Amino acid sequence: MRTPVAYKVLTTEQMMELEHESSFAGAPIDLADGYIHLSTHAQLTETVDKHFAGQTGLWIASVDLESLGAAVKWEPSRGGQLFPHLYGPLLLETVIAYGELTRDEAGQVMLPVAG
Repeated sequence: MRTPVAYKVLTTEQMMELEHESSFAGAPIDLADGYIHLSTHAQLTETVDKHFAGQTGLWIASVDLESLGAAVKWEPSRGGQLFPHLYGPLLLETVIAYGELTRDEAGQVMLPVAG
């Protein structure tokens, strides 16, 4: 069985914080909303296009939702879709892969590869 995974879009500075502190409290929007915004694979490209348009130096972190347990709540957001929201810090130990944001030929955000 595959581990449930969600994705966090991070700036280079935020990724460095996660790497060096082993924890990330959240981007300004996360702190304002009281939770860390995550996206499913199906939601990721739209999230990047809507909230990070024109930005460079972005990273994608693959987050193991199972390891976060009850800290993750699925709540309606954009268009009524259920999004995973993390109530607490993002810990480096729950990140199973990360890499710089790249896109495929169709413009879809590619997922980072572990290992």
